[in-house]
Amino acid sequence: MLYPVILSGGSGTRLWPRSRSNTPKQFLPLAGDQTLFQQTALRAARLPDSAPVLTIASDEHRFVVGEQLQQVGVGSAAILLEPVGRNTAPAIALAALHLQAQYPGALMLVLPADHLIRDVDAFAAAVAQGREAAEQGWLVTFGIRPDRAETGYGYIRVGEPAVGDARRVDAFVEKPNLERAQQYLHDGAHLWNSGMFLFRADRYIEELGKHAPAILAACERALAATTPDLDFIRVDAEAFKQSPSDSIDYAVMEKTDRAAVVPVDCGWSDVGSWSSLWEIAARDSDGNALRGDVIAFDARDCLVDAASERLVAVLGVQDLVVVDTPDTTLVMHKDRAQDVKAVVDQLKNEGRTEHLHHRKVYRPWGSYDSLAMGPRFQVKRITVKPGGTLSLQRHQKRAEHWVVVSGTAEVTCGDKTFPLRENESTFIPLGSVHRLRNTTDEPVELIEVQSGHYLGEDDIERLEDIYGRQGTT
Repeated sequence: MLYPVILSGGSGTRLWPRSRSNTPKQFLPLAGDQTLFQQTALRAARLPDSAPVLTIASDEHRFVVGEQLQQVGVGSAAILLEPVGRNTAPAIALAALHLQAQYPGALMLVLPADHLIRDVDAFAAAVAQGREAAEQGWLVTFGIRPDRAETGYGYIRVGEPAVGDARRVDAFVEKPNLERAQQYLHDGAHLWNSGMFLFRADRYIEELGKHAPAILAACERALAATTPDLDFIRVDAEAFKQSPSDSIDYAVMEKTDRAAVVPVDCGWSDVGSWSSLWEIAARDSDGNALRGDVIAFDARDCLVDAASERLVAVLGVQDLVVVDTPDTTLVMHKDRAQDVKAVVDQLKNEGRTEHLHHRKVYRPWGSYDSLAMGPRFQVKRITVKPGGTLSLQRHQKRAEHWVVVSGTAEVTCGDKTFPLRENESTFIPLGSVHRLRNTTDEPVELIEVQSGHYLGEDDIERLEDIYGRQGTT
């Protein structure tokens, strides 16, 4: 069997403002109707002899992972939750230890959740080509044949033949300048480092113990004290926090003498910036990639993403990226696409929240959209999906007014439980224990008006929650 492992812990800051901390790029439909994570899961599930996928995700994204797998009908072996981000080497260690305990010598296919592959057949062929070397104990990675002088990727220098179609890795090379990237493009000896891997779980554990024993020890302690949580597996937070933060490249691949690479041309992109998204997008005769309600007049080679659902017009411009969301607008030259992280860093430094979440926030029970906010009030549009249940909770600093605009909700307020139908309203006094449920087969939509001197999401005292949540998550 082949055991796919999907790494889904990235934050995708270079695709801000579409990608944000609570909804990073892997969970967005940036290149098609399905999200990048869903496309990755489907690719893995369709490989021959493929077991259900094992996903490594952050605690914050656990419900998104489960729901998106369910939407595309991909079976899940488990969802391992990282309490904190520690880069790829510890994340893969958790997966390897988990698999090795159940299936000794399991063959792991490690895939980042946020990559795009347009030629799925070529990808599958490359995986098949790498299996013999991986089964014989090599740590196999996949190198993408470059089609341009790219300075945003790391490279792999290809060495002598190893096993079958796999070649020895001569060296991992850092992101080059343009002159060096042009040399790599023409010499035929360098491939882009894709960040995808194929190896036996026991071999990764062995190499990690040799080259990064502190990571292995911390992950072993973390997995020794796991706790089940609905469909998720929580590792011990304190133990995992003790792990050094390091990538698999630095911790293992650059140090082992058993690294191999399989060259592949599969239409791969890490969708790492707005300029790379423009590269892979469908474009009109003027080179413009347009998404949403957009008018482009006398514009060339632009990417315009109208995620706000309002009209965006561009006139007399070239090589621009324009991204319009309900609460932010980004305008930049395509050449500055790698610098978006600087904007995110400034938002963090100023204590703002636009890098953390969108105006519309998704929860396991549905979503809410913050429509308006002012001194001592906030207005939200809340959607509760069929079967969705908000936690039994109370607030110490605000009261709430609910007006149902469609569907029928079941409301608990104090010692009373009653139906609230379309065009009906109710008042939730400050400090009252309350809950909202949707017991019907149709979504419930309501308008919530909050009033009080403090309206932050952390003013929630959860008394009971069917999703096992604590705090404001």
